[in-house]
Amino acid sequence: MFKVGITGGIGSGKTTVCQIFATLGVPIYYADTRAKELMISDADVIQQLKNLIGDDAYDENGQLNRKHIAELAFTNKNILQQLNAIVHPAVFKDTISWFQSHQDTSYALYEAAIMFESGSNKLMDKMITVFAPLEDRISRTMKRDKISRKEVLERIDKQMPEEEKMKQADFIIYNDHSQPLIEQVLTIHHHLISLAK
Repeated sequence: MFKVGITGGIGSGKTTVCQIFATLGVPIYYADTRAKELMISDADVIQQLKNLIGDDAYDENGQLNRKHIAELAFTNKNILQQLNAIVHPAVFKDTISWFQSHQDTSYALYEAAIMFESGSNKLMDKMITVFAPLEDRISRTMKRDKISRKEVLERIDKQMPEEEKMKQADFIIYNDHSQPLIEQVLTIHHHLISLAK
């Protein structure tokens, strides 16, 4: 079974692209969503987070205090690195068992925002990058996350430049209104199925 990574900068439209792949029956592992689930279900991860951030990491219902963690992580590089050092190994372990449970498909997608930055692209057979113009990404993220332009730019600043991601990708999906997304996804889908054979 082929392991395919899909990435792109914040607000590039990865989720929309993944939804198209999902309608084609492709299994998708959403790393960021799964990481958040592990942060409230994995006892070891919970303890490490409390050791790093304090009890403020969680609210009184045991839910992740996302706003507080994001504020710390996006303004303090050291905390972000330590946070990643806690969460990434847990996600990695979870990913391996997830891929093993989807052996009956031609290929499966692993979606993550920081694949090249974390080195998880090395575990994939192929890489897809979703590209969108900067202004589109900023406005989408501001609307989606209800944050300021400055906050979006701070997050973008922490990610690898788009040009670099595009250089390292095997396939690029252009989410810039130049060509329909569905057609691009279908082309890559057929290509991956033939490669997997």
